[in-house]
Amino acid sequence: MKLLDLLDDGIEAIDLAQPLETGMPVSPTHPGFQFALRQRHGDVERPDGMTGSHEMLVLGGHVGTHMDALCHVAVDGRMYGGVTVADALDDGRYSSHGIDQVPPLVRRGVLFDVPAVRGLDRLPPGEPVSVEDLRADEILPKRGDVVLVRTGWARLWDDPPAYLGDERGVPGLDVEAADWLAERGVAAVGADTIALEHVPPGGGLTSLPVHRLLLAEHGINLIEVMALETLAARGAREFLFVGAPLNIRGATGAPIRPLALIGS
Repeated sequence: MKLLDLLDDGIEAIDLAQPLETGMPVSPTHPGFQFALRQRHGDVERPDGMTGSHEMLVLGGHVGTHMDALCHVAVDGRMYGGVTVADALDDGRYSSHGIDQVPPLVRRGVLFDVPAVRGLDRLPPGEPVSVEDLRADEILPKRGDVVLVRTGWARLWDDPPAYLGDERGVPGLDVEAADWLAERGVAAVGADTIALEHVPPGGGLTSLPVHRLLLAEHGINLIEVMALETLAARGAREFLFVGAPLNIRGATGAPIRPLALIGS
């Protein structure tokens, strides 16, 4: 009854996922998103006049707002905990560290609004988010938190080339900032960019040291391509985070529709 009482008092659920739609920004290293009506109203009509319509979706596991499983990254043939790729791979899917093994997350969420701390609308292209940026915030993450990092990059969502960074790079966590979060034992880290981590100008996605550190070394799941503008506009820095990736057995990643629950 206590939970129902809270709902009666007014809880706002803020959607932290970008919409899945044809033409949206997609990493060049992953399959894109395609949507097509497989059956339209009128293609088949039942005797009572009722019709149905349905679609076909094609997408990679790392498209749109999604979570990276621990099996997404390996170093020298080994994943988090020393599990070898050879031992984990079974009949074309991962029997260990797959996205299906990530439990639903109902945790304290913390938003680091880096542009607000710096007095900006959004960070410049290729700008690293440092430990100093995180420490400048008045809220510190605790063990088990879900930490979200806003760069303001979601404002470029409707301009895919700009969102992906072109040759200018994309802002994001640097290695020292990621290590600082890992030391505090956070459960997951999310951001509003295509790869979460700092992509320097001209560097592309050839080197992803933050993925290596968080996924392979510390076993911390990543959530990428988040929509954090509404949450930031509400001024919410602490909230109840609720989210679970699609239960796709043995996948390296899957779409997720995370929510932030705040008092209205």
